[in-house]
Amino acid sequence: MSVALTREGAVAVVTIDRPEALNALDVATLTELRDRLAELAEDAGARAIVLTGAGGKAFVAGADIKYMSGLDPQEAKAWGALGHEATRLLETMPKPTIAAIDGFALGGGCELALACDLRYASSSAKLGQPEINLGIVPGWGGTQRLARVCGIGVAKELIYTGRTVDAEEALRIGLVNAVADPVLQRALETAAALAEKAPLALALAKRLVNLSPSALDVEAEEFGALFASEDAKEGLAAFVEKRAPRFTGR
Repeated sequence: MSVALTREGAVAVVTIDRPEALNALDVATLTELRDRLAELAEDAGARAIVLTGAGGKAFVAGADIKYMSGLDPQEAKAWGALGHEATRLLETMPKPTIAAIDGFALGGGCELALACDLRYASSSAKLGQPEINLGIVPGWGGTQRLARVCGIGVAKELIYTGRTVDAEEALRIGLVNAVADPVLQRALETAAALAEKAPLALALAKRLVNLSPSALDVEAEEFGALFASEDAKEGLAAFVEKRAPRFTGR
């Protein structure tokens, strides 16, 4: 199993456990994560959820680029849809979700964190949406949630450039709620406090705050379609082959 589930009273801790791969998400891991989150969404005994990564070097370093490099547009849409299932569960389950980010949270990892209600980072955290460097775009909600969390100007700059930010900058731009060491302890303390709140009121508060127009379905569709481009094939292949990409605009 690559996703561990533990309990601390009414707090459920979901740990992505592939430290040898910096907790990068392959199909099996992402499917397991989605299934654990679906179970917790219906579990009345779990009053708050903390999502974290094992090993101390990464929350989630991203998606499995080698796998993605072989996808055609329809397969990419299915991959994007699986990621949206996981992020939508984090965003919409009727209980608070908290990301404890230690190390890298890049690409799909950053998108998982963005889907959580709260984000805490360690001082060594690095966050970003580097997909543009592969000739693709964020496909699990990043184009929409990053703009909601940080503002559209910040979102455009980070998505267009693909650069990463450290914990201090992430706090300044509102990408994380706080920087703390050890970060998991801070997340657990907040989760325990939230688990004491009235569950119905907390669930309603979450639903009402999340009410807004959404273009997530459009993002999911266009993310997959982009895999038909020569640039996407080149960017993903260049990453796997450890060379600089040569983009042509086709």
